Amino acid sequence: MSSPSRITQFIDYAREGVWHIWIGFDHILFLLALLLPAVVFRQNKQWEAVGAFKPAFWSVLKIVTAFTLAHSITLTLATLGVISLPSRWVESTIAASVVIAALNNIYPLFRDRRWMMAFLFGLIHGFGFASVLSDLGLPKNALVLALVGFNVGVELGQLAIVAAFLPLAFYLRRTMLYRRIILLGGSGLIALLATAWLVERAFNMKFLPF
Repeated sequence: MSSPSRITQFIDYAREGVWHIWIGFDHILFLLALLLPAVVFRQNKQWEAVGAFKPAFWSVLKIVTAFTLAHSITLTLATLGVISLPSRWVESTIAASVVIAALNNIYPLFRDRRWMMAFLFGLIHGFGFASVLSDLGLPKNALVLALVGFNVGVELGQLAIVAAFLPLAFYLRRTMLYRRIILLGGSGLIALLATAWLVERAFNMKFLPF
């Protein structure tokens, strides 16, 4: 049986990257927690709707770019064996990043610097992606191809989430439903769920089904 072509290998790993980001609830919730305030701004200790799409778009672009750049760096370094970190520490820190990102929407500290949070914690998320890629198995004769394909898939999956989220969030931004229930209430629920993940991962426990 002949080995799969390079294009087939690339597509297979890209598909795995898309699938992982879509089922990686911690990565999705971290990204959503950072994006929820993109269509609002802070004024007099309240969240107010932005007046136009452009500032919301640029806010999202900065966050997504910072996250992509950061996790691509550590995904590459970890996959190539340049650096490694203990799995439990990585997974616990990823959970902690979700907690911090969500709480920042309730008690803003980073304000307009959420892209910095995306970059800082994106470095840790990259190690998580590398662990998944390692579990998939890496072809020795096409290591770089697999790495690039998987990373492209992660980005495509991520962009699909953003494309679904941003128009809807912008449409709802002036409503109390968005500013009170989705932004604040949703962030609170995300923080609670991520706290449970943090406890599970830090203490090697399991009480959530996902």
